[in-house]
Amino acid sequence: MAKDDDHAQIYDDFKEAVNMSPAELEKWLDTDDSRQVGWKGEDGKGSGESVGHHEGARIVEIKRKKKSDLTDDDYADMKKVAAYVKRHLAQGGPAKDKEHSKWRYSLMNWGHDPLK
Repeated sequence: MAKDDDHAQIYDDFKEAVNMSPAELEKWLDTDDSRQVGWKGEDGKGSGESVGHHEGARIVEIKRKKKSDLTDDDYADMKKVAAYVKRHLAQGGPAKDKEHSKWRYSLMNWGHDPLK
C-alpha cells in the first residue's frame, strides 16, 4: 500500500474513532475524572499523567491542524488512537452505569465518547 493510501485510511479511521471536538476534549481533560483514569507508567506507583490523558492533548493538537499539515508522526499517533478506541470499544464496557464508568472516562481521554 502506498504511503498516501495508508495515510488516507489512517485519517478516515481516526476521524471515525475521535468523536469529540477539540473544545469538548480540552474541557474533559481539565476534569478530575479525566486525570484519575488510565495507566500511569512503568514505575508501578501510578504517579504522573496517564498515557490516555497525555494522548488526549495530542489529539487536540492533531485535530486543530489542516490535513495538509499533518506529519508522519501525526499519522503514527492517529493510527495508535484509532486502534486503542477500537480495542476499548470491543470490550463493551460495564453492564451498568456506563455514563460514570472508568471505561467511558478512559475512552474520552482518547477523544471518543461512547455515549454520543
